Amino acid sequence: MKTIRIILSLSFLILFFTEVFAQEIPDRKEVLEQMVLANEYFMKKWPDTGKTIVTNRERPSNIWTRGVYYEGLMALHQIYPKLEYYDYAVSWAEFHHWGMRNGNTTRNADDQCCGQTYIDLYNILPEPKRIKNIKVCTDMLVNTPQLDDWSWIDAIQMGMPVFAKLGALFNDSIYFEKMYKMYMFTRNEHGENGLFNEKDGLWWRDADFDTPYKEPNGEDCYWSRGNGWVVAALVRVLQIIPEDEAHREQYVNDFRKMMEALVSVQRQDGFWNVSLHDPTNFGGKELSGTALFVYGMAYGVNTGLLSREKYLPVLLKGWKAMVKESLHKNGFLGYVQSTGKEPKDGQPVTYDKQPDFEDYGLGCFLLAGTEVYKLK
Repeated sequence: MKTIRIILSLSFLILFFTEVFAQEIPDRKEVLEQMVLANEYFMKKWPDTGKTIVTNRERPSNIWTRGVYYEGLMALHQIYPKLEYYDYAVSWAEFHHWGMRNGNTTRNADDQCCGQTYIDLYNILPEPKRIKNIKVCTDMLVNTPQLDDWSWIDAIQMGMPVFAKLGALFNDSIYFEKMYKMYMFTRNEHGENGLFNEKDGLWWRDADFDTPYKEPNGEDCYWSRGNGWVVAALVRVLQIIPEDEAHREQYVNDFRKMMEALVSVQRQDGFWNVSLHDPTNFGGKELSGTALFVYGMAYGVNTGLLSREKYLPVLLKGWKAMVKESLHKNGFLGYVQSTGKEPKDGQPVTYDKQPDFEDYGLGCFLLAGTEVYKLK
């Protein structure tokens, strides 16, 4: 009996210290060094900010993948305002004349993603040319009746924060109202009955994947990075809109539902699988979705929107997994799924494989890191 009590006591102590260790906040200096390392790798590899991106074809460097990177860079610049980062972003924007691929009449949110950084740079130095094009494009969206432009959930992240930023910049709720209507159309009307599944608290990537589509194990298909884009959009919007904005509660409720849904599907190693409800369908470590979920949870803990007790161990497990398993000594990030829309795309996802675009994975990592850095 005495031996059993000793074993039980030792087991309790092991569990206790394991939990304490799991909730230990990373050293801020170390977190910053990890972000700087990853970013320096990219900036050295891409010294020419206007250089086209060549994969299966040639694309300009103001497409959404690079726009997401600059979202992360500007977030890093907020906590570590290094002139080199600002100059790098301005050089990119100047090369593209502060414009978008496909011009001011584009309704494609992927084209508009770059506008988030243009507005951030305008807020640092308010030269009218910096926001002229993105404002003209967004005003077109505001003043035309269509609500169905965001027919895939990635678009919510690419376009939604632009509306929030312009609404805050000009103190004009017309941007907030249109943003809400477009978001709710995607949420409730695209596909059969909208792309958000209230029951599971997760999003189908687009109408190709809602009911009756199923994963090999019979579950619904919830793509990790796609849901990560929605998390990022909600975070970025909540960071910007006023506390008394009319639709804030809707965004907060959706954010909390998603966070709740993600806790139970985290992998034991801290990552999330590319298929959130079917780990057998191209299962394995994946950084971009993981980073966006860590970003959301860290923001929620930092702002009090999420329970620190519940979510801190989850997000720290995710962050530690990324810096231990994905971050190479030279700053390269492994386990980034290439572009696509579902689990099978961009496979295999491995430690050494370079994805077709490596910029958006870094952007996601920097967004996560900046919120982890703020943890108290």
